Amino acid sequence: MKFGSVCSGIEAASVAWHPLGWKAAWLSEIEPFPCAVLKHHYPDVPNLGDMTLLPERILSGEVEAPDLFCGGTPCQAFSVAGLRKSLDDARGNLSLTFCEIANAIDKMRSVRGLDQSIVFWENVPGVLNTKDNAFGCFLGALAGEDDALIPPGGRWTNAGFIDGPQRAVAWRVLDAQYFGVAQRRRRVFVVASARDDFDPAAVLFEFDGLRRDIAPSRYTRKEVTDSIGASVASGKPTLGTLMANAGTKLWLGNQEALTGDYHILQPIALAENTIGRQPQNGGNGDGFTDGGPMYTLNATGVHGVAQPIAWDEELNPSVDVAGTILRGGDGGRHDGVTQPIGAFFAGQGAKAGSIAYDENVSPTLKASDSGTNRTPSAHIGMAVRRLTPVECERLQGFPDNYTNIPWRKQPESPDGPRYKALGNSWAVPVVRWIGQRIANEIA
Repeated sequence: MKFGSVCSGIEAASVAWHPLGWKAAWLSEIEPFPCAVLKHHYPDVPNLGDMTLLPERILSGEVEAPDLFCGGTPCQAFSVAGLRKSLDDARGNLSLTFCEIANAIDKMRSVRGLDQSIVFWENVPGVLNTKDNAFGCFLGALAGEDDALIPPGGRWTNAGFIDGPQRAVAWRVLDAQYFGVAQRRRRVFVVASARDDFDPAAVLFEFDGLRRDIAPSRYTRKEVTDSIGASVASGKPTLGTLMANAGTKLWLGNQEALTGDYHILQPIALAENTIGRQPQNGGNGDGFTDGGPMYTLNATGVHGVAQPIAWDEELNPSVDVAGTILRGGDGGRHDGVTQPIGAFFAGQGAKAGSIAYDENVSPTLKASDSGTNRTPSAHIGMAVRRLTPVECERLQGFPDNYTNIPWRKQPESPDGPRYKALGNSWAVPVVRWIGQRIANEIA
């Protein structure tokens, strides 16, 4: 299989599909840092740049019409985090340019007596409920309808299938946390084709016993891992396994990790838009998840982690309980060792009345803070920091240091462009799973 990729970013498609024996015929990216990543990893694959020029270039025969065409057109116009201008936004209209490229590819393949292409598209779930029915416009264009499709009941569901005059189209919302990465990342995936012997629904849909949209586990983790890189018994990736050998130091308050025997408990995920925010600046979500997956990576901020430390029996006989805050405010002193106390605020993070984390002061208790997910919690021995680029690469399923390339006459890349590129990319394991199912359907 040879595929063409638009809005290629750092090319999650190639990372996901090279193990299947698939190769990129061409790429299309215009952002400077992702372009440098593509040139570094795929020097022999042409980057065609501006995707709006591709329909004409394909129809002229200048650009190859590949077996599969994929892309994730910019999501800002459809994202809750964006301005939601949708198709009034030039970035949103790139989704319709995407359909024009797919049509040009199929036309040239038909002229040459080849099977029609397979089309793969990704976007944020917000595309399903824009006021101007952007997803219906996209589906109609991809399926070959004259007009936008109207969702039954007035709202597009998280999965569906249509058989249009030009292509059959299936879509489904999938969450990356069920595919081997410790990140919540829900995205809409679309598979379509005009081939009579290819069923997009067989790619995206499964029998009930194999479905990947099961509810996440809600039980509280009791295990204490031997180290930050220890695996849980189930083998499901956790934040602990994520951070193994990530090249980061563990800090306790303002001092480096003390020598001696200690255990590192399951890290706590901190949302980037609640860390260090004052009440007037807002913040979404509860602000932290104890033992759960990381929040969805984005291109505008960097999430954090808090690592609770449980000391051995000589210093702290209990590893399941944070410990008692002793009288006098000595911070939970055991045998002369001061262990910082981390206080996490309940409710809406910054909107709850302060920042999401504080080493010294507990949040104000309120009658409304009832329930497991809204109760302030404290942990003794906290190491709080932002995620590293390597950890973000792992959250997306990329190899370590994939984005650490020579950049602007420097031997390594700064963190900022790496965070942005990774936040805009796809979760590799999800794309590999879909690619494998496409291969199975073709076979």
